[in-house]
Amino acid sequence: MSSAEPLLADALAAARGTDVRAAERTLDALVVADGAAVDAALLTRLSRAVGRLWPRGWQPVDLDRLATRRLSPRGARLLRDALAAQRRGLPAPVPAWFDEQLTELGARWDADAGWLDRRADGDRITALRDAVDALVLVEGLPPIALLRPPPGAVAVPFAAAPATGSRMLDRVRALLAKAESSGYPAEAEAFTAKAQELMARHSIDAALLDATAERPDQPGGMRLGTDAPYAAAKALLIQEVAAANRCESVWSDDLGFATVLGFPADLAAVDLLHTSLLVQATAAMLRGRSGRGAGSGRSGRGTDSDRSGRGMRSGRRTKGYDESFLNAFALRIGERLRAASVAATEERDDERLLPVLASRSDAVRSRADQLFPGTTRHRLQVRDSEGWSSGTTAADRASLDANRPAPRPVHGRPPR
Repeated sequence: MSSAEPLLADALAAARGTDVRAAERTLDALVVADGAAVDAALLTRLSRAVGRLWPRGWQPVDLDRLATRRLSPRGARLLRDALAAQRRGLPAPVPAWFDEQLTELGARWDADAGWLDRRADGDRITALRDAVDALVLVEGLPPIALLRPPPGAVAVPFAAAPATGSRMLDRVRALLAKAESSGYPAEAEAFTAKAQELMARHSIDAALLDATAERPDQPGGMRLGTDAPYAAAKALLIQEVAAANRCESVWSDDLGFATVLGFPADLAAVDLLHTSLLVQATAAMLRGRSGRGAGSGRSGRGTDSDRSGRGMRSGRRTKGYDESFLNAFALRIGERLRAASVAATEERDDERLLPVLASRSDAVRSRADQLFPGTTRHRLQVRDSEGWSSGTTAADRASLDANRPAPRPVHGRPPR
């Protein structure tokens, strides 16, 4: 055991506690210790802790997403680069998707000696604090659903990942990009409708083709981030889009992501459509918020305390409006997506289709029950009726059928 390891253990224990002064004292001890020994001890322990995560369901993008939320920017970067260092010791075989994720994250490693100082920007004590925080995070992570074979796993049949590179999906991305950037609602509606039509047809074709395959697909999975603010509303949108595409979604609030299970073509549809609808919903929410009357946050004349109080009340009203808007948008768009899926199914005159789709839905539900046996339901709360009405209207305007005009807005009462 090197002289730095007990010091590092003390720093980790203090960082997990509540005594700020004790944490600072342990960091001071690391600063004055042998720098090379401290760097080596940190790297060894980080690599070991990260390596334990891969068989427990974590992927590099999952870890980076959480690090970005919970660590400082430099701490997240330190951990990202540590992934590249840990990659060197991984047992074969290392799946291609693993290296692709590291490349996408920009994880890099040059040499072990002096690795922390090269990333310290001249501030070693802060870099040490960031490295200790990263290690505390990694060592405290729980197991999550295993969606892909980890490095070193024996080659066994595993659920396919969502397809991302087909020509059809490139067309869908282009259509959704136009919908997001358009300043004209009717034009955006047409682009979104065409994208949904392409995805629905592609999913049906894939299901029928797979039904005749010698080795048919199995349900796979992906994780979508649900960052603050309004993480619950974003998770609800994922759930509604997933349900409309014969997928199951489970939200892990504490970890900041939703796990979506389904077949590859359906997962690709959820990924693309959810991303675009979130952009469109956020833009519509901001437009609706700016158009509010007395609740827009204008304070007028008054004492400093009056203005401060009004500002706080306005902030609470804005949060309630935004949450209600996004929740209403998600529920209403989910209804319309499901209706579009039913229409696409009925359009396809093939007696094999309904049994095939039912079998795939059963397989997805079975996979969800296997991976998440202890899920609980989240109660939806609506705090602002104006936001609810506006969100429903915005979802109605996001027409998903290019052959019919958008339906009239539905101004129903929000659920209690």
